[in-house]
Amino acid sequence: MLINYETNTSLEEVRQRLEEKAKAKGFGVMSVHEVSQILQNKGVPIDYRCVIVEVCSPGHASKVLSVDPYISTAMPCRISLFEREGKTLLSTMAPTAMLEMFQRPELREVAEEVEKLIKEVMEESL
Repeated sequence: MLINYETNTSLEEVRQRLEEKAKAKGFGVMSVHEVSQILQNKGVPIDYRCVIVEVCSPGHASKVLSVDPYISTAMPCRISLFEREGKTLLSTMAPTAMLEMFQRPELREVAEEVEKLIKEVMEESL
């Protein structure tokens, strides 16, 4: 399941807000990937701007990784920003949906909390 939002605000402004809001909610910004620029540099461009911001909440990460190190394959949380038809779109995979792959129902509450925070960060970035 994807969590999606759309806005008329520029991608650059949304990106800046997203990084600020994530930090304010206890997430670290792990990395920012300028996907469209990387592809352009490799000679295989796409016709729109795409940026992926990776964020991680250390406390939540510690809780899930203490139970199951395989969950690290789904970390950190990636929020994609891209432009389509004059709009900026934000999209991420729902942590609760991703958790189902690992069959760890005891971590459902942690995934729900992360999902709530990620939604807040995205909504406040619009």
